[in-house]
Amino acid sequence: MLRPAGVSRPEGAVRPDTVNAGKAGYALPDAPRLFRQRLFAHWREQYRMIRMVADWIVLLYIIVPGLLLGGRIYFGFWNGEAIGWTAHVPFALIPAALTVLLATGGLLLLVREADSLFLLQRRQWISSLMLRSILYSLGVTAVKIGAAFVLLLPFIIKGYGVAPAAAWALLALTVSCGLSTKLLVHLIRVSRQGLGRQLWLILALLLSCGSYLYAALAWENRPWLLAAAALLYAAVTLWAIRHRLTLQGTFMQDVRESLKQRMRIASLMLAQVVDKPRPTRHKPWIFRRSQPLLASRKPEARFCAAGIKAFIRNPGHLKLYLQFTGVGLGAVLIVPSWLFLLKWLIFLVLTTLMAYWLSSYWLVFAGDDYIGILPFTKTQKADTGTRLLQLLIQPFSVLCAAAVCIPLYGWLGLLLFIPAGLLAGYIAASAFSTFRFSR
Repeated sequence: MLRPAGVSRPEGAVRPDTVNAGKAGYALPDAPRLFRQRLFAHWREQYRMIRMVADWIVLLYIIVPGLLLGGRIYFGFWNGEAIGWTAHVPFALIPAALTVLLATGGLLLLVREADSLFLLQRRQWISSLMLRSILYSLGVTAVKIGAAFVLLLPFIIKGYGVAPAAAWALLALTVSCGLSTKLLVHLIRVSRQGLGRQLWLILALLLSCGSYLYAALAWENRPWLLAAAALLYAAVTLWAIRHRLTLQGTFMQDVRESLKQRMRIASLMLAQVVDKPRPTRHKPWIFRRSQPLLASRKPEARFCAAGIKAFIRNPGHLKLYLQFTGVGLGAVLIVPSWLFLLKWLIFLVLTTLMAYWLSSYWLVFAGDDYIGILPFTKTQKADTGTRLLQLLIQPFSVLCAAAVCIPLYGWLGLLLFIPAGLLAGYIAASAFSTFRFSR
């Protein structure tokens, strides 16, 4: 039997030399052995990915002392050492932190692309493989949630005074909610497409995690109610498993989700060194008609507008700009008002850092090979870059100036923050354009 070019035979597929031998001519006689082989292959694959970037000798020097120190602190909490920060932090922080864990992750279905050729004629094999994969993924999820809960257990019992019975009932509720949430999210991902899938995902997470938060906070010391809610989540989990096994027409989506879970470690490692591929767009998401941004019709003004549009249309640049703005606002606001000199100093330092980053962006943009085709002189490029810096830095500098002036000067600060922000941004942009842009 000839295989199409580029299609490899998956584990357990038909081999030409065994068609008349064994059970149905398969390299593996049954679905449980196929599951075990693929599971071991998955473990080896994850191990090789970690070995590519991690040195186990170095990790041992970090992990072993960390475990010893962490274990000493952990058992110290159980033996009566004070947990002082719980007096200033509400109990709601514990369920909220667990909710973040419940809403992440996915199901690993050990299905392969070539199963559409070799295994779809054996529906029982596919169902058995999928059931074992689901149970394995749910088991891993339960272990992760249980480990995180056990780490938080001394704070729950010793710090917040939750009864042990209620704490264990909360553990059962957390695990059952995590299992049902994971299955519901998986069902939506493989059965929905487009905007509808995103809306259904948001609705499922809000209902599942929102009800978990309500139960954990409203029934903090009512173990029977927590246990009843856990049983309800367990019933949802059983229904979701049964519905998943009867779902038809989702093979390609199953393969996609399985591949996504298999590549999670690789994607985390690559995210640190490689930018995420940008989707191909037939039209930009902003400035679709390329309308002019500046009133002037001079070539330098159009060059500056092109640089601004390129900056805003680039998701990486825009995201970093917004993140730095958020961090800068937080850094300025967190300083108490009586340290007003420190507030102004932080504002000036952050404005300087933003100007430096924007000047680096302009140097890359103006030095592109495509830009080199345009007949601009060095002086024109420098003047255009100066104007671009002054325009792009103004939203950041004005917002940070508001975070300084309004808490310090009240109503007077409402009048001061706009001119102060514009002046600081203008000076920082002019200074860096003078130092870094050649004329």
